[in-house]
Amino acid sequence: MTTTVSTAIAVATRNYELYDTGNVAGVDEVFAPDLIDHNPVPGVASGIEGMRFLIGEVRDGFTGTRHEIIFQAELRDGWVVNHWRMTADHTGDAFGWPASGRPVSFTGTDIVRVVDGRIAEIYHVEELLQMQMQVTA
Repeated sequence: MTTTVSTAIAVATRNYELYDTGNVAGVDEVFAPDLIDHNPVPGVASGIEGMRFLIGEVRDGFTGTRHEIIFQAELRDGWVVNHWRMTADHTGDAFGWPASGRPVSFTGTDIVRVVDGRIAEIYHVEELLQMQMQVTA
């Protein structure tokens, strides 16, 4: 049996590859230039520049980064829901926390809208308390 992956699912999944590889340049391929980020990082530019920042922080602060998609569903009008788990080792300064050398495992949920092959809109919630407790314990 052959499984066909929709464009929206493929693009939503590619987002995590950027984090896992640290490919900040790939942001332009995955996100629309006028991206609407409904949950920007405080003090960081919203939109596509915010995504560059987030991917750069993960690249600089973690090694062995791996995102596992726990749940994924495509909705109508290009919307995709992803619930994921990120595992990595905290080996560099990231998000204001100095390198701890500790392993981390935390979850998050993203809701993205894909338009013309790029993420045009994103809602994202990361379980940052899980991560903070692991790197500062």
